[in-house]
Order: sequence, then C-alpha cells, then structure tokens
Amino acid sequence: MPKDVILTPEGLAGLKSELEHMATVRRREVAARIKEAREFGDISENAEYDDAKNEQAMLEARIAQLEEKLRSATVIDASELDNDIVRVGTVVHVTDGDGGKHKYTIVGSAEAKPAEMKLSNESPVGKALMGRKKGETVAVATPRGERQLKISKIEVA
Repeated sequence: MPKDVILTPEGLAGLKSELEHMATVRRREVAARIKEAREFGDISENAEYDDAKNEQAMLEARIAQLEEKLRSATVIDASELDNDIVRVGTVVHVTDGDGGKHKYTIVGSAEAKPAEMKLSNESPVGKALMGRKKGETVAVATPRGERQLKISKIEVA
C-alpha cells in the first residue's frame, strides 16, 4: 500500500515537470537509441541494444514512480499554515549547542534536498522538530552523538 506523499506546491510543480520531460523528451531519445542499435544487426550480441533497453526499463520505472507519487500526493497549502508549530511547509530557525544558527525548510520526503537545507519530515532532524514550538529544545541523535537544537523562530515557507 503506497504511503501518502506530502508536497508543497513547488514540489508538486517540480514532479509534474520531471514527469512531463521523462514521458516526452526522454522516451523519444531512448526510442531513437533502440532503433539505431537495431540497425547494427544481430540484437542477441549487441551491447548498444542491451544498454538502450536497460535505459528504457529504468526510464519506465522512474515514470511509474513519479506517477504513483503524484497519485498519492497531498499538497500543503501554505496559506492555511500558521507559525505556531513546526510542520511540513514551515521554515525553522534553530540554534545548536555550539551557538551555530541554521535555517531548515521542512518538506515531504519527495522534496528533500539536504544540501539546500530542505529537510524531510521523516529525517532524524525533521522528525525531532515536527510538532514543536518556538523556544523548545529538541535532542537529535546523530552519528557524532546527540545534538541539541533550540527553535528560535518558525515561519511559513
């Protein structure tokens, strides 16, 4: 049974755009590669053909995965959110135990990009922050030991 995918409006647009690109442009490119590889002769010993067919299988799997995510997507409306508690669609300002300040945007797992400080609500930090209020301190288990994060501000993304 597929789990619900939580998305922001930007995340929904991104997935739709990726699906559109995969289903049109990439499918045509892969079909052209397969056609070209067939022209090389016997397909039973044709590495180009095998490679193109493998790429087609991976492409179709990704398209199916995107379609499933979109079918089970719940879109968070930022206008309905308040900044009292941390939830998907909020930006959380925290101070760690060393005095370092960080700003995390809490998103669904389909949109998570840790390098851009977009944390999944299912990640260890995201999970620890979910449902918390300004002023609260949360403990997060990390590979280098427990980390204390104090929520200094919550705002709607």
